[in-house]
Amino acid sequence: MRIGLIGLGRIGGFHADTLAALDHVTELVVTDPVAAAVDAVTARIGKATAMASPEALLDAGIDGVVIAAATSAHAELLLAAVERGIPTFCEKPIAGSADEAVAVRDRLRGSDVPVQIGYPRRFDPAFVAARDAVRAGELGRVHTVRSTTLDPAPPPAAYLAVSGGMFRDCAVHDFDAVRWVTGQEAVEVYAVGAVDPDAPAELYADNRDWSSASTLITLADGTIGVVSNTRTNARGYDVRLEVHGVLDSVAAGLDEGLPLRSTQPGITWPAGPPHTFFVDRLTEAFRRELAAFCRVAAGEIPSPCTIEDAMGTAWIAEAATLSALEGRPVRIDEVAR
Repeated sequence: MRIGLIGLGRIGGFHADTLAALDHVTELVVTDPVAAAVDAVTARIGKATAMASPEALLDAGIDGVVIAAATSAHAELLLAAVERGIPTFCEKPIAGSADEAVAVRDRLRGSDVPVQIGYPRRFDPAFVAARDAVRAGELGRVHTVRSTTLDPAPPPAAYLAVSGGMFRDCAVHDFDAVRWVTGQEAVEVYAVGAVDPDAPAELYADNRDWSSASTLITLADGTIGVVSNTRTNARGYDVRLEVHGVLDSVAAGLDEGLPLRSTQPGITWPAGPPHTFFVDRLTEAFRRELAAFCRVAAGEIPSPCTIEDAMGTAWIAEAATLSALEGRPVRIDEVAR
């Protein structure tokens, strides 16, 4: 298969290596406005071919396309690809705003061109096993789900200025995990945020954003979701999930690279070294996610995360942002439309 890749920044460059290693991919067709990024990818990946623009790439007869460009370009590129009949993988979020995402959803409603939105934890083996345990009834009635994302350091200020904020950019992965693992939709959200007093204003204060946040989610069946996030976890990159039921409890992410130090005397676990970034913690999840997209593009399986599905997660992020700004619980039906 000839797979296109638009955007070769932090995540795009990583995707380039992942895609090139897949048996499905015979040629990787790439483009990015930064020439040095294109040159770096084509120099290290023999099967990579450069295109001068996204338009040229979309018109190059590719079998599928992966959109890893800046968030502000997602909607336009997604529409352009689907309207050409190209199976499309798009990194979250669907668009730069909820209104724009709704417009994309409505415009593509009824299309038979498959679209997959990128939520890699759906492909992490431990998260998959947790979901399977829930669906098999092994935990009995689930009463609490705890999902955690702790980044070791904040991204650049320029990124934070256009990211959409803590809940839309970082916590959204946890929101999706809570929905996906339980199979339940959110009803109400209450969120709080805090700002590191030593952080430069351009990181958070100027963007009405937060460096740490917590979210309580009430799910349709009464299950409670507890989501914790921070941009400043110097020990490492911490991604994990706990699911607690009346019969049993399970956890994902409790491996030897867990960036957590036990104070229990005589306990040396985890042995480390701690995970430092998403590229080492979620390598296998990304590989499985993009391999699944190749199968979607080949018509072998349906999309594992459609636009409509991703909107369910996006509404939690919108509600959490409003809740933290206004200091009150927010129902999903207040923001969803």
